[in-house]
Amino acid sequence: MSITVAAEYVERILRARVYDVAIESPLDKATRLSKRLDNEILLKREDLQPVFSFKLRGAYNKVAQLSAVVADRGVICSSAGNHAQGVALAAGRRGIRAIIVMPLTTPQIKVQAVADLGGEVVLFGDDYDTAYEHALGLARDQQLVFVHPFDDPDVIAGQGTIGMEIARQTGGNIDAVFVPVGGGGLIAGIAAFLKHVHPRVRIIGVNAADSTAMYDSLRAGERVSLPRVGIFADGVAVRRVGEETFRLARTLVDEMILVDTDETCAGIQDIFEETRSIVEPSGALAVAAIKKFITRENCKERRFVAINCGANMNFDRLRHVAERAEIGARREALLAVEIPERPGSFLELCRTLGRRSVTEFNYRYERPAAARIFLGFGMQGGQDERNAVIVALRAAGYAVTDMTDNELAKLHVRYMVGGRPEGLADERLFRFEFPERPGALLRFLEAVGSRWNITLFHYRNHGSDAGRVMAGIQVPEARREDFLLHLAELHYPWIDETANSAYRLFLGS
Repeated sequence: MSITVAAEYVERILRARVYDVAIESPLDKATRLSKRLDNEILLKREDLQPVFSFKLRGAYNKVAQLSAVVADRGVICSSAGNHAQGVALAAGRRGIRAIIVMPLTTPQIKVQAVADLGGEVVLFGDDYDTAYEHALGLARDQQLVFVHPFDDPDVIAGQGTIGMEIARQTGGNIDAVFVPVGGGGLIAGIAAFLKHVHPRVRIIGVNAADSTAMYDSLRAGERVSLPRVGIFADGVAVRRVGEETFRLARTLVDEMILVDTDETCAGIQDIFEETRSIVEPSGALAVAAIKKFITRENCKERRFVAINCGANMNFDRLRHVAERAEIGARREALLAVEIPERPGSFLELCRTLGRRSVTEFNYRYERPAAARIFLGFGMQGGQDERNAVIVALRAAGYAVTDMTDNELAKLHVRYMVGGRPEGLADERLFRFEFPERPGALLRFLEAVGSRWNITLFHYRNHGSDAGRVMAGIQVPEARREDFLLHLAELHYPWIDETANSAYRLFLGS
């Protein structure tokens, strides 16, 4: 059946019109990474396309296939970035109107890029789903052609030309292709061509660990809708995969792998060190997954292709990427360590760590008997070395809590170590996300309202489409149900972190 499904698309892919605007992207060997991993890693450089993303292939093919009569009506799409640029470029080449509906949270650099390509930008809604519905309404009202970002045969065929190029560039002499997955258009197109001409090549999809629409759908055997998606790898942040892309993926995709934010940041660093180019988070998913796959399978001398799908990265996000890359590469660990509050204690702790590089050391006097240190240190031996250090510290009499995988600690607490309050009752701790745009923090605080006393607060702009807040709020037990109802009315995603060890050790009363 898979051969039949793939064959449906091969002719479409061969006829796809993409090279008016797209290049045949190079397939470069990642020399340093290959040596480090004892496997040959090839990078398919879609980040080198004119709009720095593969998306122009599918968008252009769709627009190019329209008849003159239909095209003259104009086109419309909804997108937060890469697809928008592809549609605007394609419409400009055909000399037709293009309306691009983008969420209000879209970074200005992406809005300007679309405008520079001749697209008419309409900013609407706080997220993609709202922009999508608005675009559909405009398409109906103005008789425009809606160009779907992934769930369209012509879009899928355009992306499938990447698979055709890989087949030509490798002769099928590869073991697997790792493909970032959002709505599924990219992996559907690549899989359709490669499974037809080289069926033994494994097609492995990669989801961000907080945007698992395809992963969950394939496991369930039907399309599922996620209640929310993560915003770090925004290029693959899709709540529901396409109907057609799912039909192809469930037959042609061999496996799905999940990678977290830290692993993705380490992948960005790996690609930078190979190419001196900076890919966006979704562009690094495939490299991160290859590293995870090799560790899991303990394989050597295989040949893997990673799709570097895009490089539309906001400059101000690099700070966050740099902070998390070392943890993702297992080259940094974060610990909470309790030491005696006496002169010389810092020195004794550092002697126990030996010659390891201390990357972070946060402390404030709290009580006369003991001090709590938020400690980061560099390492070369990954998880085994981290465990060995923890064992050594405990053997020396220190109380140690591993914070390396604690998201609250990495996002907020490391910036707030400063002592714990005395006599503060009924404090609960929450993490929130809200749409990031001018005035967003004010709107968030107004939504929380003045009925509840805020006792702790940390907000840091990470250069993404959503702001992240940690807030301590006094909630007496008698008003707990009332407060939870209020949270439900806010419509902001939230997590109760009151039981989190990082909070209890460094910030709790």
